[in-house]
Amino acid sequence: MRGSPRPTLRRRGVTIIELLIVLAIIGILVGFALPKIDIAKYKINSGMRIVGTALLSAQRRAVSAQHDVIVTFDVANNVIRIHEDANNNGSVDSGERTRAVAKGESVLLGQGTAPAHAVGAGPVAVTKTVGGLPALVFHRNGSASEFAGVYLTSPRAIRSSTFASDTRLLLIERSTGRVSWFRYTTQWIRGF
Repeated sequence: MRGSPRPTLRRRGVTIIELLIVLAIIGILVGFALPKIDIAKYKINSGMRIVGTALLSAQRRAVSAQHDVIVTFDVANNVIRIHEDANNNGSVDSGERTRAVAKGESVLLGQGTAPAHAVGAGPVAVTKTVGGLPALVFHRNGSASEFAGVYLTSPRAIRSSTFASDTRLLLIERSTGRVSWFRYTTQWIRGF
């Protein structure tokens, strides 16, 4: 059997050419799909979840700690602060815990070009102020100081009515402190 040829071993797998062809096809498909994905809507929905969860957390903290929790909305600086008012005096005192809420990138306090909901117009629909800023107080029984609304939107929705659907609204009920979430299409719709 000296003269019989050795069988060649074939490796199973893919060649570099086949791999490059697959990557090129994936790149073309992504190129077609990417412009159809609206990143701003994902960011505003994420910001709404963050702020809504922060408001629910503030309400629950007021109940568990048995003291008021003040949420202030600094529209000019685009910041929301949650302050634990341990002595229930309605003001921010030194030594009391305060934290800021990071809403996410490109999420602004504001109504944008969407029409106002029944709760009222403006970035934050509340009448109470603390330290010159619009404020909402969650009491130790879980209730809120008033029926309130917080609008969130994108920079492009402030500039153009074409993007009014980027606007979201968080409604806070007075008696229960419950937070409801709304989005604007051609009207205000609960949920997102």
